[in-house]
Formats: sequence, C-alpha cells, structure tokens
Amino acid sequence: MPRRAARAALPLPDLVVLVLQGGGALGAFQAGVYEALIELGIELDWVAGISIGAVNAAIIAGNERDQAVGRMREFWEGVSSGLPSLPTPDNDWARGWSHMAAAGQVMAFGVPGFFTPRWPPPALATPQTPEAISFYDTAPLVDTLNRLVDWDRVNGGKTRLSVGAVAVETGNFRYFDTRVDTIDARHILASGALPPGLPPIEIDGTWYWDGGLVSNTPLEHVVEAANDDMLVFQVDLFPARGERPHDLEEAWSREKDIRYSSRTRRISDGLVRRRKEHQVIDRMLEKLPPEFSDVAEVKAVRKMIDCQALNVVQLIHQPPVWQTGARDFEFSRSTMEVNWALGRDAVEAAMKDGHLLAESIAEGRSNSFAVQSDRLRPKADPGTS
Repeated sequence: MPRRAARAALPLPDLVVLVLQGGGALGAFQAGVYEALIELGIELDWVAGISIGAVNAAIIAGNERDQAVGRMREFWEGVSSGLPSLPTPDNDWARGWSHMAAAGQVMAFGVPGFFTPRWPPPALATPQTPEAISFYDTAPLVDTLNRLVDWDRVNGGKTRLSVGAVAVETGNFRYFDTRVDTIDARHILASGALPPGLPPIEIDGTWYWDGGLVSNTPLEHVVEAANDDMLVFQVDLFPARGERPHDLEEAWSREKDIRYSSRTRRISDGLVRRRKEHQVIDRMLEKLPPEFSDVAEVKAVRKMIDCQALNVVQLIHQPPVWQTGARDFEFSRSTMEVNWALGRDAVEAAMKDGHLLAESIAEGRSNSFAVQSDRLRPKADPGTS
C-alpha cells in the first residue's frame, strides 16, 4: 500500500521527488508548481535542480514546508522588484514590446538580489579570473540565499537536495548532494553560473559552470541514485513541441526550446522505458525453472535490473505568444506573476486526470505522463509496455 495516501491528493510511493530544470526567470513557473503541490498535501522527500532550479530547490530544502512558499515568494518578488508591474494594454503586441523592454533593462542593469553588471568591465580585469570572463557579478545572490535559506536545515533536514554543475577545465559533470556533500551558497551559484553572463564559482580548487551546459535536468541522477518506488514531478521550462517560426524573433525562441528540451525529453523517456523493460525481464526470470536460478548469467542479469516503480509527471511551461527567446532573462514583476500562475495551472490540469497517475502508483507500474491539451495523459511509449 503506498504511503501517506490519507493525507495527500494521491497515493504516494516511498520516494517523492521534485526535479527542477534551468531556465532563469522562468523559474517562477516552478514556484507556482511547488505551491500547488503543497496545497494538495504532497510532501517531498527530495528536490534536485539545475541553475535557477537549484535556487528554488535550495529554498525548498532550506525551510519548513509551511514557510517555503513564503520564502520563495520573497525571492521572486525581490528579483522582480526592479521592474514593477505597469499598466499595459491587454494585447500580445503591447505585452511583447513590454517584455522585450524589460529584458533590455535586465541586460543593462542586472537583477536586484541576483546579479549586477561588472565595473570595471571584463576587458579591463586581470586575465584568467572570474571577473575577466563574465559580464555580471553574482555576489548579491549570495546574500539573498543566505537570508532565505537555512543551510543547517539543508544539510541536516529530511528533504534531500541535489544540484548539478560542470567543471570548467575537465568538462566533467558533478552533482553536489546532501547525502555526501555539505552544500552552501557556492554550490547553488555554481549550478547557475551560465557563461559568459555569470562567473564560474570555485569549490575546492575547481571552477564550475552551469550544469545546464551538459544536462538541463537532474532526473538521471535522481533515478540512478534511488532504490525505491518513486514519483517524480519533473518541471520543464522549455517545451519540446512548437510551431514553425514566422520570423527571426520566433526562430530565436524556438531554437532555445529545442536546445534545452531535447536532451531532457530523451532522458526522461529513456529512463521510464528502461524501467519497464527491467520489469518485463524480471517477470521472464520468474518463469525460469528452479534449476536455472544458480546459473551465473541469470544471477548477473538479476543484479543488472531495477524493478522499482517509476512514475514521471512532466509539467511543461507553455509560454504565451508574447514571450520571446528573452523570456529566460526577463524578470519583470508582471511576467513573474504570469509564470507563477502558469505553474499552478499546470498542476491543476494534471489533477483533472489524477486517477490515471494514482492507478499507476497503486499498481506499482512505471509510466511517464505529461499535460496535453489541458489534461494529464500517458506519454506514447515506443518501448516495452
């Protein structure tokens, strides 16, 4: 029997995980998702993030559940405070113009509590220093995180935290995980240090850049590091599907969607397909005559397979038509509120067919779900059923 069924909107398995993608200002969508999940009584055992997902994940892991949404609201209202909501005509052209103007202001002046333009500029800085290879300084984010996150709770609390970054000199990807590491603000900054805008972060003598350069989703790390039946809410900030672009602005936006979503989709679909295949192999092994149980190859196969149930729910940000390729660095208050509301809407849409997910969990199956046409649907499975 799945645990915590009486207190939540769903029968929850042994492990419930929130996986947060990178995507800058679009992280407000993740905040809306988290707020909606908490209202449904869904408790998290593990949060894993890349880039802005690491920031949100740290706030979640570093606060009591009843305080985390408020802290997240404080963060997002702070970073959007430089561009307050202004009256805008309710049409896509006006919203698009305001959106691009806000993105330009961020490029010129930075984001409060997050990053500021460098002075003197990088060209005048000492070569081979963080100041020489980045346009902005993320020191304000250190103060913001230290104010909003209880690092003792992060490292000693019940919610596991994992954040990904890539080593600048080797290109090796690494997850910092509270199961084995002591995490502080440096690790969160490292996960979001997207060049050439933001500087690399040094940890134990190694420079790190944004983990999204290698993989924009921590799902693979989560699945490989767990040994329990698992429910994963994967919050994706870039949709894989989209229309043909009409102009250069739309081409820029579509290119970014494809770049950041393609590997994410391949990883999530592949992991669920592999888990289904392992379950089929396990059923086949159970049908072998008893005398085969000690055969070396049979023993080897049993060690290879992982038959724990894996259910993945993809909650994907679908940008309004007025949001362009600048949407990941447009931090205006009005756009933040739109993205936050879209996150809540995605969870609400998923729960319209929550019985499909509940049945999969209760029966110990492995499935991948996504919100399509405002309803939750199992994703097409090209592999074993």
